[in-house]
Amino acid sequence: MKISKYIILFLSIMFLWSGIQALLNIYPTYLWFQNLGFDSVFWITMLAKFKVAIVFSLLFIAIVGANVLLARRIGKGSRKLKKINFNTGFDSFFKQIRRNLGEEFGASNNNDNKPIIEVEELSPEEEKKHNLFWIAGITIFGIIIGLGTITQWEIFLKALNATSFNLADPIFNKDISFYMFTLPFYKFLQGFISFALFAALIGSIWIYINDRALGINLRGLQFGKGAKTHLALLLAIVMLVVACGIYLNIFDLLYSERGVVFGASFTDIHAQILGYNMEIYAAILTAILLIIFIFRGSLLLPISGIVIFLAVTLLMGSVYPAIIQSWRVNPNEITMEQPYIKHNIEFTRKGFGLDNVEEEKFAVKDNLSINKLNLNRKTIQNIRLLDPRPLKKTYRQLQEIRLYYEFADVDVTRYNLESGYRQVMSSPREMDVTQLPEKAQSWINQRLKYTHGYGLCLSPVNQITTGGLPNFFVKDIPPVSSEKDLNIDRPEIYYGEKTNNYVIVNTKEQEFDYPKGDSNVYTTYKGSGGVQINSLLGKLLFAIKFNDTKILLTGYIDGQSRVMFDRNIKKRVKQIAPFIAYDSDPYMVVNQGKLCWILDGYTLSNLFPYSEPAGQGYSKFNYIRNSVKVVIDAYDGMVDFYISDPKDPIIATYSKIFPKLFKPISEFPKGLKQHIRYPYDLFMVQAAKYSAYHMLDPQVFYNQEDLWSIPNENYAGSEQPMEAYYTIMRLPKEKKEEFLLMLPLTPNNKSNMIAWLAARCDGDNYGKLIVYKFPKDKLVYGPMQIEARIDQETEISKQLSLWGQKGSRVIRGNLLAIPIEESILYVEPLYLEASEGELPELKRVIVAYKDRIAMEETLNGALQNIFSGKIKTSSAVQTTAERVSGSLKSLADEALNLYNKALGSLKSGNWNSFGDRIENLGETLRRLKSRAK
Repeated sequence: MKISKYIILFLSIMFLWSGIQALLNIYPTYLWFQNLGFDSVFWITMLAKFKVAIVFSLLFIAIVGANVLLARRIGKGSRKLKKINFNTGFDSFFKQIRRNLGEEFGASNNNDNKPIIEVEELSPEEEKKHNLFWIAGITIFGIIIGLGTITQWEIFLKALNATSFNLADPIFNKDISFYMFTLPFYKFLQGFISFALFAALIGSIWIYINDRALGINLRGLQFGKGAKTHLALLLAIVMLVVACGIYLNIFDLLYSERGVVFGASFTDIHAQILGYNMEIYAAILTAILLIIFIFRGSLLLPISGIVIFLAVTLLMGSVYPAIIQSWRVNPNEITMEQPYIKHNIEFTRKGFGLDNVEEEKFAVKDNLSINKLNLNRKTIQNIRLLDPRPLKKTYRQLQEIRLYYEFADVDVTRYNLESGYRQVMSSPREMDVTQLPEKAQSWINQRLKYTHGYGLCLSPVNQITTGGLPNFFVKDIPPVSSEKDLNIDRPEIYYGEKTNNYVIVNTKEQEFDYPKGDSNVYTTYKGSGGVQINSLLGKLLFAIKFNDTKILLTGYIDGQSRVMFDRNIKKRVKQIAPFIAYDSDPYMVVNQGKLCWILDGYTLSNLFPYSEPAGQGYSKFNYIRNSVKVVIDAYDGMVDFYISDPKDPIIATYSKIFPKLFKPISEFPKGLKQHIRYPYDLFMVQAAKYSAYHMLDPQVFYNQEDLWSIPNENYAGSEQPMEAYYTIMRLPKEKKEEFLLMLPLTPNNKSNMIAWLAARCDGDNYGKLIVYKFPKDKLVYGPMQIEARIDQETEISKQLSLWGQKGSRVIRGNLLAIPIEESILYVEPLYLEASEGELPELKRVIVAYKDRIAMEETLNGALQNIFSGKIKTSSAVQTTAERVSGSLKSLADEALNLYNKALGSLKSGNWNSFGDRIENLGETLRRLKSRAK
């Protein structure tokens, strides 16, 4: 008992210390939520976890504790085995054991030999201590089990706040909300009660064996007084709970993978349900036989029940369905499975939001002319020539300015500017303190001084300088904007994709703001972001949270200081709303002089009946909606969640749970509405699903007669799946251009194009999916066919080889298929990158139309080569799709840049690169001379 006391004392101390640590971490987290205005979210979540832990701890303690104490009481009058003396031989020992067991249970007793088992009764005080020990152990174990259930708080709250889908499943006619919200809670509850009952059963059996109220002799299993009744009743309840679990398993058949498609198949409906019902009856029968066993002494009754149950489970639950599948369904699969294939098609389309895809015919007439191109000049002016991947390298070389800045990603969006509706590419200039020199990696620099990034780069997708570099609308530090709508008044980026460390602002140490020549400009934070540290207790709490004693010891922190943590925007939103899945690509926009992040959020589930899952492993899902748009202020970190799909029952349920978390989309900031775009991740999932689920006829679907696939493209010398791309264009039958996300589709295992899918992003049309199908009797070149034709073009191939021989790397950018009128135009940019550098330059633009291919320095030049005419440009757009000549200053800067690179090539002995740089320098100087006249 002394050892037991020490164990309980040790566990109690561990629980106490864990509780103290949890409280110390919880309070700073609460302050973080409070700063963001989401303290109600914090309390709702914490209280839900607390209630779940309490309820299931008490439930476990009640079930196990009641049974254990009952077992202790029943076994109290039985003889206790206290001590065994090994004074005789082995044979004599076991003979005496059998003799004592026989005496205990009424068997014949031989008194010729002295028993070797000495029996003692426990005193009342010892009995009380034993009971307290059991109670303490069960309580501690119950608390541990209860704490393990706090992860199920969502299931609990969703079941209480379920929102109807107004859609019933085709088999059991239950609303889908039952499967999404209620069934998971029932299954968890049934599983938990089963676990608690099994724990009670094992504990009771252990006590009865230990108290000699349960044993075995030569006549079989023997029970002491009362033990049989208790264990029989407990096992009967276990069997009834098992029957409940089997009943719930019937509904899981709607997620069956047995048949030709996902969801309940013919075998599941006509054989497996019968098998489950038989198992339920067998489990109930076993429970009844166990109860009868209490009044009639034959052990044969419960054994028979258990054997029947196991036999039914094996035969009716496994063997019979397998026979039906093999002998009846497989020989007649299409006939038998046709209704269930239809259910799968219907519910997969609903699960992935494909049930409202508009289908249009695209009659490819190939009658494009220079006049029609000019009628669609806004589409031409917004064809994306800049590719995000090489552009990121270019931004880094031209605009990172200092080694501690980094462009993490390049994003595509659009702006309504004075020059028109423009598609642009942008990238925020974030701070990465890990790039500081090793000697500068001090605590003050990492936490107090280098706290934020600064500004962004922004370029139109189709304008380049003569040197093949992007023409900037926004550049430099401080940001310089060539469009007044892009002026930035608050360029600091405290919250971003690279802000993974905590910082402290408003300290006695000024923050580095931005570099200026040979010196730096410093600043003090003026926003409301972060948690204020205004006391010694606050410093202590954050020192413990971050395991950083310098917070406690430094003299730089005063009453106005604020600690910013969880600054990574993905982690930030996940901390607030972990039940939402988030897009992989947040993007930054300029709005009224401020920098804001926009991030798409999804509601996911793998519980939508009959819907074919996407994803792999634990990340599988068969229901997805882009139900949330999140806006994060890059300066103060404030976060706003907007419901973008109020028809989604899942987000409606979460809105009931957290009434102060979500705002209606009608309150979305007006200036940011123009930047809402259809999310890329969702679109690619839908495109992959639609490739099969555009087939509505079950027989056609079964035979996969019209299966589509996402085509490949040649990028940077390697073949890879084509990526969807944003573009501004005018859809057939529409009057004006709009921002779209689109992707060509090809027949499976073929290269010609069969259709293209588009997601609309503007105004009232936002979120609408439309597919344009090509005539099946007409060949429309697909991306890889165009790539092959480009490779076979003699002049293009010769030029590419020539560049490669000079030591440069040719990068073929994204191939874009642009529908115009009733034709398809292909555009592919070509980049050139010096072998020793990372500054890709756009050198050529390839245009393909019908059987014609042209490669020129500009898009307009390539179009005019193919269509033999002049492309008109908008007066509001400076030489759109052409190389921008630039101002005298920009030309001089470009010349100096080329001169420095030429010197670098000369020093490294790279004569090919040196020749290229000198040639480009001469061209720039000629333009400079021309502009100076």
